[in-house]
Amino acid sequence: MSKRDYYEVLGVARDVGEAELKKAYRKLALQYHPDRNPDDPEAEAKFKEVSEAYGVLSDADKRGIYDRYGHAGLSQGGGPGFNNVEDIFSHFGDIFGDLFGFGGFGGPFGGGGRRRVDMPVRGDDLRAQVTLTLEEAAFGAQKEVEAGYAAPCSACQGTGAEGGELDTCGTCQGRGQVAYSRGAFMLSSTCPACRGRGRVPKAACSTCEGGGEELIERRVKVTIPAGIDEGQSLRLAGQGQPGQRGGPPGHLFVVVDIEPHAHFRRDGVHLIYELRLSFPQAALGGKLPVPTLGEGSEPVEVTVPAGIQPGEHLVVRGQGVPRLDGRGRGDLIAVATVDVPQKLSKKARELLAELQATFERER
Repeated sequence: MSKRDYYEVLGVARDVGEAELKKAYRKLALQYHPDRNPDDPEAEAKFKEVSEAYGVLSDADKRGIYDRYGHAGLSQGGGPGFNNVEDIFSHFGDIFGDLFGFGGFGGPFGGGGRRRVDMPVRGDDLRAQVTLTLEEAAFGAQKEVEAGYAAPCSACQGTGAEGGELDTCGTCQGRGQVAYSRGAFMLSSTCPACRGRGRVPKAACSTCEGGGEELIERRVKVTIPAGIDEGQSLRLAGQGQPGQRGGPPGHLFVVVDIEPHAHFRRDGVHLIYELRLSFPQAALGGKLPVPTLGEGSEPVEVTVPAGIQPGEHLVVRGQGVPRLDGRGRGDLIAVATVDVPQKLSKKARELLAELQATFERER
C-alpha cells in the first residue's frame, strides 16, 4: 500500500514553518498516543504514521530530499527509521515531556514512563562563600571552603528502607507517575508517595529516618586568582553534589566577599586612599608619604601642590590592584581632604586671626 503524503498526514501546507509543524505534530501525537488509546491498533498505526511524517519534515536534509523526490528519495536509508513506539518516544522525548508534564520517554502510563526512574541524573550545583582580605583578593591566595552536600544514606544505599528492603509503590503501581484528568486531557505528575521511584520502604531506615540521604561534610581547596573582586564567583567543575545512577557531578560555585580595609577603598582595579591634610599642608604643599598595598610594602612619596583643594586627586600609577587578566595593575588614587581642627589653643587662635586679616587685606 502506498504511503500518504507527509504534509497531508500532518495536515499542514508545504511551506509550513518549524513552529507550526511541531504544533501540528503535538496535536496529532496527543490524539493518537498509545497511552490514551490502549489496545487500539488503528490509533497506534496513526501514531506511527504522524511520527514518521514529523521525523522527516522536521529534519531539513530529509525534508529537502522528500520535497524533490518524494517517498522514493527516502528509500535509501533517509527515512526516520523508527522500529517501534518506544523508539518514537526516545527520539522525540522533549516533545512528549512537554505533553505529559515530565521530560521522559513517552506517556505517563506505559513502559516509556517507567524508564524515567532509571535514568542518570546530574548532581546539583553547590554554592559556598569565601571571605578574603583586600590583599588576598589583590594578590591571590589558597583558601578552603565548606562544601557539604546530601548524599545517599550509606546504611540503606539511599533507598530509605531498613536493610534496603523495598515494596512496589501501591499509589502508582511502580510507575513513578500518577495520572489525572483535566478536561479531555490525561496528565501526569511525580508520585507523591514514592517521589518518582516506583518503590517504597518496607520499614524506614533508622539512620536517615526514611529520607534516603545523609549530610556529607567536606572542605575543598580553592585557588584565588590575583585581582578577583567582590561578588565575583569561581566555578570548580565537578566539585558539586555527585550525580545519581551514573550521572555526572554538579559544579561548586564559590562567591567572593572582601573585608573592609583600614586604609584603602577599592574601585575596580584602582585603590582609593584618603589623604588627610592640615590647612597649612594644603596651602603650602610639600611631599608626603602614602601607604601602598601589600605586606611589607614601602610607602610612596607624593608631591602635594600648594593650594590643593579638597577632593582633588593625586595619582600613583601602577600601585593599584593587579588586573584579573594579568595585564598590569590599576592606580593608587590619593583624594585630598582638609582637616579643620575643632579645638584651638589661644596662640593658634591669634595666629589664625592674624592670617585671616592678611587674607582680607590682600583681596
